[in-house]
Parts: sequence; C-alpha cells; structure tokens
Amino acid sequence: MPPTSMVCPGCRNLISTEEKKCPYCGAYRPGLWGLGPALSRLFGSRIDVLTLIPTACIVLFLLSLLLDLESALSLHGGFFGMLSPGFHATAILGMTDGNAPWWTLFTAIYLHGGLLHILFNVLWIRQLGPEVGNLYGPARYFIIFTTGGVVGFFLSNAVSGYPTLGASGSIFGLLAALIVYGRSQKTSFAALMTRQIWQWAIMLFIFGFLMQGVNNWAHFGGFAGGWIASRLLVSSARWREGRLTVVVALLLLMITGAGFVLSIYSAIRGL
Repeated sequence: MPPTSMVCPGCRNLISTEEKKCPYCGAYRPGLWGLGPALSRLFGSRIDVLTLIPTACIVLFLLSLLLDLESALSLHGGFFGMLSPGFHATAILGMTDGNAPWWTLFTAIYLHGGLLHILFNVLWIRQLGPEVGNLYGPARYFIIFTTGGVVGFFLSNAVSGYPTLGASGSIFGLLAALIVYGRSQKTSFAALMTRQIWQWAIMLFIFGFLMQGVNNWAHFGGFAGGWIASRLLVSSARWREGRLTVVVALLLLMITGAGFVLSIYSAIRGL
C-alpha cells in the first residue's frame, strides 16, 4: 500500500506518515510510525488541560466530602476545619505517604484536605496555568504540572513519609516553568517577569514555613521537578507541539486516571 499523508505537527506542511524526519522542519518521527493521524482523530490536536485540571480538583474534592459527610460537616476543627474530607475518604481516592502505592504520586495531586486548601490552590492554578499553557503549549503544560507534583510527593515520601495531598507541588512546578522560560528570553520584559515570579516563589516558600501542616518538601520537590521538565521542554516551546509531546501528556493523563481506579479498587478489596 502506498504511504498515507499527514500534516506535520511542527510546521503544518503535508508529509508522508513514514517520514523518519520532516523534510521541512526536521521534526523526528512526526507521524509516530504511522500512528499520528489516528491519534489525532481519536484525541484531537489539543488537550484542554487548562479547564481539566481545576475541574478535576473540584470534582474530586466534592466526591471526598460525599464519601464521609460526617467528617465534612463536623465543626471539630472550628470554622477553618469545616468542609474538610475525612482521612479515610482521601485515602480511598489516592492520598499518598511513604508506604502508599506508586500511583498515589499522581492521584494525590488532585486531592485536597479542606475548603481553604482547594480554594487557594485552584486560584493559583487559574492564575499560572493559562500563562504556562500559552508559553509552552497545553501538552507541555500538563507534563510540567504532573512532573512537579510527582517529584514533590516522591521527595516528601522519601524524607518524611507523612500522609500528604494537594496541588501545591505542581503549582511550584508552574512557577519554575515561568522562571525557566523568562531566563531563556533576552528581553527586558522577560527579565521583569522572571523577577516577579521569583518573588512569588520565595514568598510562598516562606509562607509554607510559617503555616502549620504545609508540606515544604513537596514544594521544594515540585519546584525542582518543574524546573527540570521545563529545561527539557523550553527549547521547543516556540514550535507547535509534536505528536510525541501529546502522546507523553496523554500517557501521564491515563496513568493518573488509572491511579484513581486502582486506589478505589484497592479500597473496595480491603473492605
């Protein structure tokens, strides 16, 4: 059979799906060994993570409240403890700790321990996410967000092992991504943006040490993970996202989704 054609995700020129390298822009395996067009039809050319991430956080927070209404409606912790899911509910959904399964490194990113916790994190995601998504692209944004959260929880579990959850490690990864991008640009505006983001990051680090119950190890690991991922991705940020980048983002998304299934399945088996 003659080779089929596709549009190169890097330069939008028409090429063969069997090209090892795009003859126009040099993108490696732009057709992913012929699977590119099928993946594009199945998933589309963009991943709407800008809406997906905060929506997932809110839905899972509501679900964690419903799983333990008694704890959620309890006033034992005062006003600030109201609408806080119980430990058992968050454990069912995939909270992580030093002895938890590996997939909880992914699931714990989207779980939160209280109303103020999720409100604070979702506001930061809504503030930083569109900027990172605009500069890097939605798939790269999801890779950076996930890497920051996973590395943050990995470091936290390795050092302290305490039960932990929340998107703050991923948020620090987004801060790192903006700093890395600003440092890669040689303009006065980029330098100004970099200084501003550094101030935000330092402020949040200090704030974490002043508040009780804040996982500073996850913050530090999230910043480091976001920095490393961004350094690997920033050189291609000015180009359209290739199929490989989209596939990696989709793989991380599927691992996260599978993690929630495994967490709930493990909880049911343990009943």
